[in-house]
This record gives sequence, structure tokens and C-alpha cells, in this order.
Amino acid sequence: MAGQTVTAELYAEVQHFYARQMQALDSRVFKTYADSFTEDGTFRHTPGTEPARTRAGIEAELVRFHEQYQGDPVQKRHYFNQIVLDANPDGTLKSTVYALVLRTRPGADRPEVWPSCVVHDVLVTGADGILVKSRDIDYDQQI
Repeated sequence: MAGQTVTAELYAEVQHFYARQMQALDSRVFKTYADSFTEDGTFRHTPGTEPARTRAGIEAELVRFHEQYQGDPVQKRHYFNQIVLDANPDGTLKSTVYALVLRTRPGADRPEVWPSCVVHDVLVTGADGILVKSRDIDYDQQI
């Protein structure tokens, strides 16, 4: 297998980081989500589009994107699993994650899975904890 393994402790820290980050996103606390990126971070959530850049740009993109759900009582839950975490020679971490997004509406018989994705992150660690330097998301249905 490629990549340099990381400690179990670091792996657990990354899992905890992702849990907090996804709960902020699902709660629509976009500033908290954007603050989980480096100041110069990039975030491309829709294949074929230009990434949002900087924390302020990421927050603004999330606000813009979620405007389509105004008046829609949809609740989204992002599930990250199958995390592959490798140390890069420059000290960053390469993270590849399978992600499912469940959408639920009041009165629905069951949630729907939309979309199924692969998330490609570059993570940095430091005094501010773990931060995302770049995130690039691919949707399985567009492969």
C-alpha cells in the first residue's frame, strides 16, 4: 500500500475533526465550518466548478449554495467513513474519505442518499489543531 502510515492517535484526531466539521456543516454553522480550513484554503464541493478560496470565500459559497434550500425543511447529514490517511513528505496529510449525504424531510418514509462521494483532502496540523488546506469532492454518479 502506498503512503506513510500515521499513528492511531493522529487517525483518531482526524476522525474527531471530521465529526465536528460535518456537524457544523449539517447545522448550517458555516463560519465554524469555514474556520476549519486554513486561511488560504480551497473547497470544491461540486465537480466541474471552480473552488471557493479563503475562509471568507468558503463561508460565502456555503451561504450561496444553501439559498436553494430556503423554505425547504430538508435536513442533511454528512457521513464520513473509510478514511485513508497518509503522511506526505512535506508534513501535510493526504486524506481520502468515502462520504454519504443523507437528506431527510418531515413526513418522508425514509431518508435518501444524495450524493455518494469521494472526498480528497490535504490536511495540516499545528498549533491551531487540524485544518483543511484543500478539499476536492467527486460524486460517484459522475464518474
